[in-house]
Amino acid sequence: MRILLTNDDGIHAEGLEALEQIALELTDDVWVVAPETDQSGASHSISLSDPLRLRQIGEKRYAVRGTPSDCVIMGVRHVLYDARPDLILSGVNRGQNVAEDVTYSGTIAGAIEGTLLGVPSIALSQNYDRTRDLEDMYESARAHGADVVRRIIKAGFAADRLVNVNFPGCHAGEVEGVAVTSQGKRNQELLRVERREDGRGNPYFWIAFGRAQVEAGEGTDLAAIRDRLISVTPLKIDLTDRDTFDGLRAVFADA
Repeated sequence: MRILLTNDDGIHAEGLEALEQIALELTDDVWVVAPETDQSGASHSISLSDPLRLRQIGEKRYAVRGTPSDCVIMGVRHVLYDARPDLILSGVNRGQNVAEDVTYSGTIAGAIEGTLLGVPSIALSQNYDRTRDLEDMYESARAHGADVVRRIIKAGFAADRLVNVNFPGCHAGEVEGVAVTSQGKRNQELLRVERREDGRGNPYFWIAFGRAQVEAGEGTDLAAIRDRLISVTPLKIDLTDRDTFDGLRAVFADA
C-alpha cells in the first residue's frame, strides 16, 4: 500500500511526525507532501494566482509553498504521477477538528481534495486539554492511530466520502474506546474579534473562539471527545440539502 501524507500545520509540525509513525505501521511506502508554512484555517483553498514552489527536503519528502489542497494535487498529479497513492492521510492536526471546524480546517480539506481525486482519504486531529501537562501531546493518536485507520480501510470507502478522526487529549491508556459520530454544533456566540494595538498605537485584530463549556449533543464528535472517545465521523462531498430541495423546486416551478 502506498500512502501520501499531508497536513495544514506545515512540513516541520510534530503532528506530521506522529502521522508518519502511524503510516509506517501500515506500510513502508510512505510519501510526504506538506505545506512549507502553517496553513491552519486555509480550508479547501487552492492557489490560482500564485505559482507553486515544490522543494524536496528528504527521501519521499516534499514541501510546497501552498495550501493543503495544493499539496494533495501536487502529490497525486505530479510527485506520484506514475504510481498513485492508495490512501491519503491528512494530519495529525494540532487541535481537534470537530463541529464547524470541518468547514475551516485545512486538515480536512486535504482529505477532501484526495477524495475528489479518487483516492480514499482520512483526516486525523488531536485534541489537547490545556489543563493537563502531557509530555507527548500526540500520545493517544500515536498509540491508536494505526488500528483506527486499519478498521476504516476494512469498512471501505463509498464514492465521494471521507472520514474525519479526532483523538481525545489524554494518555493513550485513558482512551475509553471509539465512537462513530455525527458532526456536532457549537454556540457561535463564542466566536469573537479581539482588538489590540501595535507599538505605534495602530489597531490590529485576532479572530478567536472564547473558552467556555460547550453543550455537546449526544452522539456527536464533541460529545465523544468530552467522554475520552476517539471520534470517527464519515463526511460526504455532496452538500445538497435534500430536505429543502423539493420545497424550492415547487416555489420555482412556474419561474
